[in-house]
Amino acid sequence: MNRRIYLASRSARRRELLRQIDVGFEMLLLRENLPRGADIDETPHPGESADLYVRRVCLEKARCAWQRVEQRRLPRMPVLAADTTVCIDGEILGKPGDTRDAARILKRLSGAEHRVLSGVAIIFEGRLESAVNESLVRFCELSEANIRSYVDSGEAMGKAGAYGIQGRAAAFIPSLRGSYSGVMGLPLFETMQLLEKF
Repeated sequence: MNRRIYLASRSARRRELLRQIDVGFEMLLLRENLPRGADIDETPHPGESADLYVRRVCLEKARCAWQRVEQRRLPRMPVLAADTTVCIDGEILGKPGDTRDAARILKRLSGAEHRVLSGVAIIFEGRLESAVNESLVRFCELSEANIRSYVDSGEAMGKAGAYGIQGRAAAFIPSLRGSYSGVMGLPLFETMQLLEKF
């Protein structure tokens, strides 16, 4: 299968997952925290549930990326955007701001089950569709030493929930119910279903 799309994401994990299912892509990057500001404000709205949040953000990313295609008169191909968030007891845990924040988040996840929501959206020629995958991940009890060592590895930074399941944090996870690829950042089943429609 040889499909070509634009991927509106900087995530190396999403690139790896698309290659895994043989989807060809070109990068179409949105601005993050540059001097002119981010293209998408990923701050949760007051009272917004994690489910609504992840769907809204990935839809906004898709729309913004499609505007880029039109503004730059790029070759017309579907645009795929995605977003992943971690939540526990209704609290959305985003990417850690610094190492101290990463340690706080990991302490919150220690010994508990949390939800990982991964949204994916595809837009092409005015048609926009999306899906959200939910997975339940349980962490073992983490000692201060576990947390410090993981944070010091640098792996916690830039990841929702301050961990990457495909790395060292896999050793913290006794159980996962749902989609491994969704926890990585791109639910492949839902992604493939959307791609088939386009």
